[in-house]
Amino acid sequence: MMNKKEQTKQQEILSVAHHDFQKGLNARAYFKLNDQALGEGMVQETFMKTWIYLVKGGKIELMKAFLYHVLNNLIVDEYRKRKTSSLDSLMEKGFEPSADNSDALINFLDGKKAILLIQNLPEKYRQVMRLHYVQDLNLKEISLITGLTKNAIAVQLHRGLKKLKTIYSTRLGPVC
Repeated sequence: MMNKKEQTKQQEILSVAHHDFQKGLNARAYFKLNDQALGEGMVQETFMKTWIYLVKGGKIELMKAFLYHVLNNLIVDEYRKRKTSSLDSLMEKGFEPSADNSDALINFLDGKKAILLIQNLPEKYRQVMRLHYVQDLNLKEISLITGLTKNAIAVQLHRGLKKLKTIYSTRLGPVC
């Protein structure tokens, strides 16, 4: 548990994060859920979960990335809840689902293979590729982590992606 001074500091950090990111989080939640009230509730739950994490002594390096990660998890949980209940009711009515998800599965597996191939890149490109494509950080966030300029990161991402495509096509077949 944290003392009063630490708690006050964490409250300030979370208040600033709320001020800076609430609009963007609400927009994302509305875009994904198409329900303003539900989206706002999820954003509030995101901040509550973040507060609980901080109170338990959790450390957050990039608040924006953390908040969006928590919100995305809540949205996925909501999708699963909706899908389960509606699918159950359809099955009770005699509906038998049959979906061809082979394209989505192939794309998913190709993406996993490509992520695994990042380790074959030179270290210069490996770090920025992981930060951008695996951890989904933007150029500014990567710049803060690596100390490189956004332009240098963009160049490394472009060159790294080009090398990754070459590695991918020589090992697994042509890339579109």
